[in-house]
Amino acid sequence: MAEDAVHYLILGHVAKDLTPTGHTLGGTAAFSALTARALGYTPGIVTAAAPDLDLSALDGLPLACAASPVSTTFENIYGPQGRTQFLRARAAPLTADSVPLHWLRAPLVHLAPLAQELDPGLAAELNSGFLGLTPQGWLREWDAAGRVSHDLTWPAALDTLRQAHATVLSIADVGGDWSVAERWAKAARVLVVTEGAAGCTVFVQGQGTRQFRAPLATEVDPTGAGDVFAAAYFVNLYETDDPWASARFANHVAARSVTRVGLAGVPANEEIGYCRVAAAQP
Repeated sequence: MAEDAVHYLILGHVAKDLTPTGHTLGGTAAFSALTARALGYTPGIVTAAAPDLDLSALDGLPLACAASPVSTTFENIYGPQGRTQFLRARAAPLTADSVPLHWLRAPLVHLAPLAQELDPGLAAELNSGFLGLTPQGWLREWDAAGRVSHDLTWPAALDTLRQAHATVLSIADVGGDWSVAERWAKAARVLVVTEGAAGCTVFVQGQGTRQFRAPLATEVDPTGAGDVFAAAYFVNLYETDDPWASARFANHVAARSVTRVGLAGVPANEEIGYCRVAAAQP
């Protein structure tokens, strides 16, 4: 491929995450792209954001950012009952036309919606090589106040899941309902359900289901750990075609990510080798 070619194409909104101390850059597209780079791949991000969003954390990465009057903005409020999430603004939607033509040759494509900004039909349009899905943004709905909840009806679920080589979602994305995950696993080639510090459960068509415990880690900030996991899983599965070994590797990479805050949790290049060795241990 050409020097300026993209090897890991990711579509989805970057996010402006509101915190008590200000705002930070987040979103699956940011976390997964930076993880792919640490794994030796050139990521290309297709997104939309307002001109005032600070994207300096993505400096050096190929970026196709559509103009938008606002950036997708989330606020998480924590209380005795746990987290309540609000969608404060949503950037412009993305389509296949948002992707630079020469990026369409990317061997890995990752669809990473945050707030219904991608048409699920893109799974068929862009499935020319390895397609990974993190469908959390197709499972979110919100009321007039922006309060986010889970919509587990997802009409396009079965057709979209069949298009992908692998799908990664969290048990929180399905409201803790394992029956939903098990139903979708029947359509998916590979479905991985992450469970935070507990690790993950992997469903593989024709090969059954296995659980993988995550290594112990001192959690500082879990933000983005699932996105780091997804990129590590997709890359390793693309390289090895081994869904089980990929889970062990992604667990190790994600466990290291929670020991740092925000995008600083993206793995450093030197950590990748350690994670590969650790994941290979019995």
